[in-house]
Amino acid sequence: MSDSVYDAEYDDGFAEFFEKIKTNKQYDCDKIEKAYNLARDAHKNQRRRSGEPYIMHPVAVAKILFKLGMDNECIIGALLHDVVEDTEYNLDYIKKHFGDEVALLVDGVTKLGQIPLSTREEVQAENIRKMFIAMNEDIRVIIIKLCDRLHNMRTLEHMPPYKQREKSLETLEIYAPIAHRLGIRPIKEELEDQAIYYLDPIAYKEIERNLSMKKEQGENFLADITKQIEEKLAPTMKNIQITSRVKSVHGIFRKVYIKGKTFEQIFDIYAVRIIVDSMIDCYNALGVVHDMFKPLPGRFKDYISMPKPNMYQSLHTTVLSDSGIPFEIQIRTWDMHRTAEFGIAAHWKYKLGKGGKDDIDNRLEWIHKMLETGSETDTAEELVNSIKGDLSVEEVYVFTPKGDVKSLPKGATVIDFAYAIHSAVGNKMVGAKVDGKIVNLDYKVKTGEIVEVLTSNQQGKGPSRDWLNIVKTGESRSKIRAWFKKEKRDENIIQGKAEVERELKRNFIRFDDSQKNEAFISKIAERQHFNEIDDFYAAVGYGGLQITRLMPGIKDEYNRNWKPNDAEKPKPVVNIEEHSSTKNSGGVVVEGIDNCLVKMARCCSPIPGEEIIGFINRGTGLTVHRRDCVNVPVDIALSPEPDRWVKAHWDGSVHIEARSTIDVYAIDRDGVVLDITTKMANAHVKIHSINARPINDGNCLTTMTISVNSKEHLDSVLKIIRKIDGVYHIERSGV
Repeated sequence: MSDSVYDAEYDDGFAEFFEKIKTNKQYDCDKIEKAYNLARDAHKNQRRRSGEPYIMHPVAVAKILFKLGMDNECIIGALLHDVVEDTEYNLDYIKKHFGDEVALLVDGVTKLGQIPLSTREEVQAENIRKMFIAMNEDIRVIIIKLCDRLHNMRTLEHMPPYKQREKSLETLEIYAPIAHRLGIRPIKEELEDQAIYYLDPIAYKEIERNLSMKKEQGENFLADITKQIEEKLAPTMKNIQITSRVKSVHGIFRKVYIKGKTFEQIFDIYAVRIIVDSMIDCYNALGVVHDMFKPLPGRFKDYISMPKPNMYQSLHTTVLSDSGIPFEIQIRTWDMHRTAEFGIAAHWKYKLGKGGKDDIDNRLEWIHKMLETGSETDTAEELVNSIKGDLSVEEVYVFTPKGDVKSLPKGATVIDFAYAIHSAVGNKMVGAKVDGKIVNLDYKVKTGEIVEVLTSNQQGKGPSRDWLNIVKTGESRSKIRAWFKKEKRDENIIQGKAEVERELKRNFIRFDDSQKNEAFISKIAERQHFNEIDDFYAAVGYGGLQITRLMPGIKDEYNRNWKPNDAEKPKPVVNIEEHSSTKNSGGVVVEGIDNCLVKMARCCSPIPGEEIIGFINRGTGLTVHRRDCVNVPVDIALSPEPDRWVKAHWDGSVHIEARSTIDVYAIDRDGVVLDITTKMANAHVKIHSINARPINDGNCLTTMTISVNSKEHLDSVLKIIRKIDGVYHIERSGV
């Protein structure tokens, strides 16, 4: 290295890294050193939370990219990725000294910024949209961002606890799935493990402890199995490599803590990988290992003939050893192995040459689809949910009657399958057959099934609004909404107007003058960039806008510019005499009101012992809410009609029974509902109604309304239910 600002008081790791760079002819050493010197000078007065000089971060990111085999521009872009955002140097300077390509990468990473899950979803959705646009322009942008996030996760211990949880959650929900879809396995697995370490440290340590207890036993077991397989395959196959691994912490976490399995029920904690020269050798090796060990039924997957969407190819089979220990065997060629380990990065690491660009375009088709879905999805919440759902790690592979394969997220329905074929097929769908049998439209497809979509050309036929609650993918949801937007405008306007009026009424926004009401709606429509009120109503009607998401801004506009003054406020019909607090029905004491009908709010179902407040209804008495109910303003004084909210509390001398509705989430096993009802009977708790139904991923939801006499009584009931085998979450309905 030439004399540079590197010769200073600390070692940031660049010197050793630069020596490796110089041994590889693909890199422009002078430009990389120049980028490093610029970055070091630009960040010279900056330090990380750990106290280390900031330059150590971009150098660490560049090292990760180097291990992935990324190109010259990517390494330079990593060294400079924070320069434009955090220092005095601008993008024009980068472009002048390092070229347009590096400037594009630096600009792309800078624009991504963060994906703040703690802020409003509109902001989150916009940032995610920026990410996918940047990925669409140059996929190297997101590869740099993934490596940037990986190093930040490695050094997350220096952040405050709330930041650790926030960063870990967005890593698990956004970054790790993107790494999976790009096929970069090492980054995906480390991101997941790091995230779980901070999100559930107790579970992480328990898994580590279980693994460490079996470490020596596992190492000996894998060494023995590897030796046995090698002795069988080596005489007949050349250039063979056999390795072994232990399942990642996150992989075990998903199965133990999310799917409810025990440590002993995980069959792929141990895995052996066999790498061979050709596809024929893959299937020959499969025959040999199935002859050596007993295969477990239903545990064979052929990802060679049916690759995953990230182009992953391999044969997976789970077998039993002679000692009865299950383990997984993965069999693949060397080319498949490179793709499995490095994913999209293999294009740069192994120089795929001509035709590589087409290969990249095919592998990134899902990004184009995601952008298309996002452009048709008008609500921020829908964009975020569709991206999180469509980036699901688990997929199913379903056949058309002609033998074409469609990959869908786990839990997708036959409707999702129809829209995956074409939007016209989905819009004309009237039914479906799975393996030749008619099924309901909410049927969830499974890997290997043959699905035939039944369509109708009947005029006016189209999707049902109910389908929006059935489909799994954002792509299906956006196509259904696009149909309603185009075909059912009059119906959308009527439905949208009803939704808007209902939501305004619920938030106490009313106008006696219809012209003033129309002027107010016009103002709201204008703020959402609609020229006509009907366009606004139509957008709400087909689901392009969610009025509930707009209410904070609508209430703010009402309170600032439209709220009647005190002289104009309508007076409550209920007569309130000025006297001391009096007792009312239901064991509730309301200040200032006597002989008034009192009822409990269904939205929060208050019970004795909880803090409450009353709301005066015009002509129908008084409704009692929990003070922390979502329908009770945090600051009563700033609410539209503060005079209608009155203080209330429970009368401790009156013993009453109140109804409370609870949702019990549990693993869907035989007898779980019987266990719940038996426990309630033993505790002498009256059940008024109960309803149980299966939900996603082998779980079930039991909703029941019970009688309790106090908050303490309810807490004791919940404690009893939590002890039931398989119950993992309980919550109050409507709260």
